Amino acid sequence: MAPPRRARIAVPVVLALLLSACTGGDDDGGPDGAGAAAAAAATLATGLASGDLTGVGFTDVTPVEATDDLREVVAGLGDVTPDIEVVDTTLTDDGATATLQWSWPLLEGADPWAYTSTVTLRPGSGADDWAVVWGHDVVEPSLTAASVLDVTPVSADRGDIPGAGGRVLVTERPVVRVGIDRTLVPAKRAGAAARALARLVDVDPGPFAKAVEAAGEKAFVAAITYREDDVPAAVADADLRGLRLVPDEIPLAPTREFAAPILGTVGEVTAEMIAEDPTLQVGDVAGISGLQARYDEQLRGADGLLVKAVASDDRERRLARVGGRGEGEDLATSLSLPAQELAERVLADVGPASALVAIRPSDGAILAAANGPGNGGQNFATFGQYAPGSTFKIVSTLALLRAGVGPEDVVPCTATVDVDGRDFENYDDYPAGGLGDIPLATALANSCNTAFIAERDRLDDGDLAAAAASLGLGIDHDLGFPAYFGSVPAPEGATTRAAQMIGQGTILASPMTMAAVIASVQAGETVVPRLLAQVDVAVPDGVAPLTADEADTLRTLLRGVVTGGSGRGLADVPGPAVIAKTGTAEFEDGGEVRTHAWMVAAQGDLAVAVFVAEGSSGSGTAGPLLEEFLRGLAE
Repeated sequence: MAPPRRARIAVPVVLALLLSACTGGDDDGGPDGAGAAAAAAATLATGLASGDLTGVGFTDVTPVEATDDLREVVAGLGDVTPDIEVVDTTLTDDGATATLQWSWPLLEGADPWAYTSTVTLRPGSGADDWAVVWGHDVVEPSLTAASVLDVTPVSADRGDIPGAGGRVLVTERPVVRVGIDRTLVPAKRAGAAARALARLVDVDPGPFAKAVEAAGEKAFVAAITYREDDVPAAVADADLRGLRLVPDEIPLAPTREFAAPILGTVGEVTAEMIAEDPTLQVGDVAGISGLQARYDEQLRGADGLLVKAVASDDRERRLARVGGRGEGEDLATSLSLPAQELAERVLADVGPASALVAIRPSDGAILAAANGPGNGGQNFATFGQYAPGSTFKIVSTLALLRAGVGPEDVVPCTATVDVDGRDFENYDDYPAGGLGDIPLATALANSCNTAFIAERDRLDDGDLAAAAASLGLGIDHDLGFPAYFGSVPAPEGATTRAAQMIGQGTILASPMTMAAVIASVQAGETVVPRLLAQVDVAVPDGVAPLTADEADTLRTLLRGVVTGGSGRGLADVPGPAVIAKTGTAEFEDGGEVRTHAWMVAAQGDLAVAVFVAEGSSGSGTAGPLLEEFLRGLAE
């Protein structure tokens, strides 16, 4: 939150003389003249606005004393110049009163703090002299001689991140901040205490010790923050000089892992963030990553100032709040709490990088977007860029159907196929009995690479990309969070064209995209994933719609993958019939050829993609994970 403005600007005092009562005397002059009283009030207003009352006459104090007192009263507001207007001057039996309209621009972009105060004036010794009765209530009507003004920054309550059904995913949850309290340790021992704590909680001792030594004598410097239930016993029971455990609350998801790369984190702003946003200052809390960072302004709301009257015994009384909505605005998502938790349990023991994305075909809502522990905190679920392997044959099949190839048309499934000097072959576990001249339906069910490569010349340039777009692949769209829709570039040679038919070469996709592909088949129309309720999504112009016949045929073919092909492991999953496609994609790592493992499936109003960066095969590595997820949801 920005502090009160320190730049002093010259603000003219506007005088409006509203003569509402008069008890006699000369209105143009004399000790009881309203004109002279109004002029004295105007002089006072000018002095109050400038902070210099040496030109004002007072009844019981000197102008210097009044000036010093004024500065003490308003010091807590910062170096801010008020607008002050005399809106009324009234003669009374023993003098006059003036009404002052105050307006303090305490916070940039917020309405000023405005109020009125009443000033009492007494006739002086001269013909035109009027003297002001001084008191703190001249500045603010509720102040006493023992109270002054002050402001305190007030942070807005951060908005929550709810998921499906309005169920809150991220909200304020209890934590414990563990650090060094400088009031509990002598300055000479502060560095040693900090290093001892750093070693205990496994943070870098050097920077933490430097921060503790540089802090003020009354400062608390946190080393680490734990969820309330996660504080290690060794920390809670530690007997370290200067150690202090401070309860607090910060926005957190149900678990540390829960959609962490997507939802992001909240914490104290960094020096880089302050450099980019001058409204931030050291100690402010803001979104550091993920959705928390991208939608920080919405979630954080508008901070404000609390104006208080502070008495000499430190008792405080609230006068007004300036700025701020009081709380941030929630950021609604489609994530399902049980689906996301299940997806993360499924991936918990997977060593290589992995991801699982679940989409609701009827509306594209992303129900789960889980990243495995091998991802190193990166969001491969929606932003990964990998060759989709044979799961892409769903796209190739649609392109072939549009080119006139029917499900029962015979295609050659050979052990190998030579394309421009490069041999392509089937995956290692391809069934030997599946070779030969076989129907396209069987080639898809068994995932015969050579059969699809052999049919490549039936397609014109752009056919694969058009089919992919109809299934949601390669149609870029801003979803309001990092999302990769995949790419189907034009092939630059015969071998690349061949590799593209089986989802390799230059074809790339994310797990989210492949979930959208099979979701489109299940829904019978192009599905664009969505995560945020406030972000509209739509199929881009120019995408050829998936026809009802095409969708029916693809569903039948992909059901064959489950009933008689490489996806047999899903045949007995309880619930509606499952359609699926397995896939592997070769890649080189240190001179060795390895394989990505994929599997996509749809069941009822659910579409799922599972990706493992390194595995034996789609059916052998990704398949069991997908099956575990479907069975877990069915329980």
